[in-house]
Amino acid sequence: MSQHHSHTKDTNNSNIYNKPNDIYVDDDIDDYIIFEDLKPYIEDDSFFYDDSDEDSDEFIDDSLLEDLDEWNTIFSTDTTEIKQSKNRNLKTLLLQQLLGLVKIFIIALFISVIILRFVIVNAQVPTGSMKNTILIGDRLIGFRLSYIFDNPKRGDVIIFKNPDNEDENFVKRVIGEPGDTVKIEQGIVYINDIAIDEPYIREPMNVNTQTLEFHVPDNCYFVMGDNRNESWDSRYWTTTHYVEKNKIIAKVLFKYFNDEQKKFTWDTM
Repeated sequence: MSQHHSHTKDTNNSNIYNKPNDIYVDDDIDDYIIFEDLKPYIEDDSFFYDDSDEDSDEFIDDSLLEDLDEWNTIFSTDTTEIKQSKNRNLKTLLLQQLLGLVKIFIIALFISVIILRFVIVNAQVPTGSMKNTILIGDRLIGFRLSYIFDNPKRGDVIIFKNPDNEDENFVKRVIGEPGDTVKIEQGIVYINDIAIDEPYIREPMNVNTQTLEFHVPDNCYFVMGDNRNESWDSRYWTTTHYVEKNKIIAKVLFKYFNDEQKKFTWDTM
């Protein structure tokens, strides 16, 4: 039988790609291996084995083995580059996700600062002047925008600047509105000569023989603590007995943490 050999062809010859029985592999490094159609040779056993030598079990065509070895080398190189590319893409994706999380955190922090500065007040009460409505250490949420288009009402619990020291913030209950006459006599509070019902106070006021009377100016409010016997409020201030509207920081909406019981709550004011 005649022996046939595979051929490695010069890739610089552009005409080679036009042969219908040729294939090529592009590994991005401009090296191409061209294989002719092996079908005609496969039908001839001598293509693989040398029948003239009874002891031969090896491939006769060494050039084919060399081509196949080079083919394996190319694919091995491709696999390594693909893995490296995947690793780079994975690192890039992780970095993008990390940056996305950082951006979300910064935006959330910015929004929180804006909300705390202009929308709500998160306050903790350090004294017992509002017992038993608000206990020492309780945490409150106040709404800063409550009185932009409205005015405080009798019974509202408000956060405001202490008229005697504006570096301090107080929490008290509105008792007298602008134009009201507030009179305290024998432990009873009268608004415009009418005694008011106060179910929120901790205990009755200590009876004092002295009658206190206040005329609330325009745009001002008379306030008292629910713990009347232990509250430093409008009755005793020296600078003024009233809270101006523009000194009110927020209206208390609810208490969200009870410090005495160490639990979260939802007690509206």
